[in-house]
Amino acid sequence: MKTSNLRRGALMCGAAVTMALGAPTWALAQTAGTVDELVVTGSRVSEASVAIGTDQATATVAITREALLSAPAGVTGLKMLESLPGFNVQANDALGMYEFGNSVSVRAFNFQQIGFLLDNIPMGRSDQFGGSPIYRYVDNENLLRVTASAGSGDVGLPSYASLGPIVSYLTQVPDKEFGGVVSYSRGSDNLQRTFARLDLGEHNGFSGYVSGSWIHGDLWRGPGDIDRKHYEGKLRWEIGEGAITFQTVHNDYFDYDSPSITKAQYAGTAGDLFGRSGRDFAYLGYVPVLPVTSPGITYSNTAYNQYYKQAVNSRQDHLYGLTYETPIGGALNLTLGGYYESKEGYGVSPEAYATSLTNYNNERLIIPGLFAPKGLQYGLSTVDGTRQGVTAKLTWNLGVHALSAGVWLENDDYHRTQQRYNQVGGSPDGAPLLNEPVHLQRNYTSTRDTVEFFVKDTLSLLDERLHIDLGFKSLSVDYNIQGYRNPADFIASRRPSISKTWEDNFLPQVGAVFDVNSRDQIFASYSENMALPRGADDIFSAASPAAPGPEAETSTNWEIGYRANRPTFNASIVAYQTSFENRLQAFAAVVPGSSTTETFYQNVGAVKAHGAEFSGQWKPEFLGGKVYFNSNLSYNIAEFQDNFATFAIAGKRVPDFPEWLWTGGVTFEPVEGAVFNLSARHISSRFTNFVNSEETDGYTIYNAYLDLGDGFGAGPFEQIKARVNVDNILDEDYLGTVSTTTNTPASFRPGPRRTIQFTLSAEF
Repeated sequence: MKTSNLRRGALMCGAAVTMALGAPTWALAQTAGTVDELVVTGSRVSEASVAIGTDQATATVAITREALLSAPAGVTGLKMLESLPGFNVQANDALGMYEFGNSVSVRAFNFQQIGFLLDNIPMGRSDQFGGSPIYRYVDNENLLRVTASAGSGDVGLPSYASLGPIVSYLTQVPDKEFGGVVSYSRGSDNLQRTFARLDLGEHNGFSGYVSGSWIHGDLWRGPGDIDRKHYEGKLRWEIGEGAITFQTVHNDYFDYDSPSITKAQYAGTAGDLFGRSGRDFAYLGYVPVLPVTSPGITYSNTAYNQYYKQAVNSRQDHLYGLTYETPIGGALNLTLGGYYESKEGYGVSPEAYATSLTNYNNERLIIPGLFAPKGLQYGLSTVDGTRQGVTAKLTWNLGVHALSAGVWLENDDYHRTQQRYNQVGGSPDGAPLLNEPVHLQRNYTSTRDTVEFFVKDTLSLLDERLHIDLGFKSLSVDYNIQGYRNPADFIASRRPSISKTWEDNFLPQVGAVFDVNSRDQIFASYSENMALPRGADDIFSAASPAAPGPEAETSTNWEIGYRANRPTFNASIVAYQTSFENRLQAFAAVVPGSSTTETFYQNVGAVKAHGAEFSGQWKPEFLGGKVYFNSNLSYNIAEFQDNFATFAIAGKRVPDFPEWLWTGGVTFEPVEGAVFNLSARHISSRFTNFVNSEETDGYTIYNAYLDLGDGFGAGPFEQIKARVNVDNILDEDYLGTVSTTTNTPASFRPGPRRTIQFTLSAEF
């Protein structure tokens, strides 16, 4: 590291300490006489050099701990991304807790094309069924930083899901002093959350912490509740200049669903049988009395599927990680990691009597032990599996070269079943009769064996003013699915085994960072990526075994940008062009080598996006260091490049990708121990289908928080704080998450109404 960077880092650390004690940062600068070297931010704004990605060759931004702790207690790590430039995050509720209500898009990519890591442990795929979505694995209170690269993450980060974007979650190391924190939150919709963490302190190089959080609340839309129990732990043993770290996460989650609705249902023009409309459109909290549609079957009416107890989700996830870091000599550093994950869970969805009767008749003469349907069916899907892997990375500083190389190996085994069962009396409120299967739909196992390695060289030239990254990675994923993938497999008495390998041995990444001076940088990058096809299990379950598997989606990403890090402001602006090829789409076509027409997933073309992103923070001196501003602005045009089947979509906008995204906020620290923030988030209109025949309006929501007690202690507690968070202050009524379609009206999840949360915390 250059001497100037060391000096700048030391001054910034000093500034952070002073802010924590309540003294204005600008006063420190004047006293020390080093205002030219000091970057001024605020105690609730991310550290400047981290926030704008200083020294990174790609557009990399971050949320540091100070900003994370200002969010509502219990907010998911995924929803926090909405404060970063370019990330269109939609959530079904204010905390982002409901898993099937979350969506993310950035540049040309969606949630399943983004790579997520926790302390360098790859999260694999983000599917709610069988995947490892990041929001199950973190509590905000334990995070040190969330770093996101919207275009292309570093070539050394392991992921088979990413077509470029990478989001990395880094947790805290255990505190060297014994202590802890407890907090309790109450909020709208009967929300209650408790968090507790105990740091064990350091003893002969050993340190560690354990934490737990317990959250319970009602759905804001309709009957039902959410319940989550979450535990984390970390042990660290420092050995000389190296360290061994063990960490674990356990998550137990249960919730009821809420329905997606069309614009017609939202507007009340769909002729809903129960008179529902607007954003409060929900499942029923009672069993209605409906006309019988099949003689002798009391609960044969299809509308009985609107009872809320027929739509639930439950997940249990366990993750264990072990990391060993050590220097080897004076120039080499080795990092070894291993992890193991196990999961299980289930989901319930209803099936109408008429549908179940047809499926029962199709299978009853082939599969023994089936029972005729009695009414509404209990649809049970179960998931279980394990994921295990190892990572290794070696870095070597050799003159102007900083060399690194590494490997990642992973095995992912996943098992899924799906059956329909009778319920007592056929009633939607009857207990499930798991000894009376009506028909079978799935019982398969899928595996993914991944091998990835990378090599990278960072050259420091021109007296360390120019840094050039030259690297590449090789990725290979062997996939297999075997068993009963769909009802047709049961009917045909077949248990196919289908395999496919996706690999690319040369995926380059090139980047450069040039220091114009000690405050300004220019950066640029180019990268190529390949990813496991999104929803691979669904792809290979959609048709007969004769249908061919698709090629992997691939991408290219170009970026060029500028960063400024000044005494009273910092900013980053980047222009980009990104695309991905071999886009996947299901449609009817003749299966190659036969005359049979089937609907199966095929590679149908490309998506390209271009645009610009700005991120900045400003703390003007003329306001006495008590007020600071932050803002992100993104402009993005994402378009289809090719038609498919009979749909002329070339040149059409990709649905759910807004053209404009803006977030901004102002933070006011009037006195020591008090922080007030007001922020806004605007998303422009979005198309909702491929042919662009429908769109949903843009919206702006305002949020605020008041934090009191910073620096206040009493009795055994070093710090006692109170925080109030208000989300959607003006109670904006809008449609958020979109379930896109090809050429028909889409379905939506309404955005949550105004919510208020109170949190009291104490540290000891």
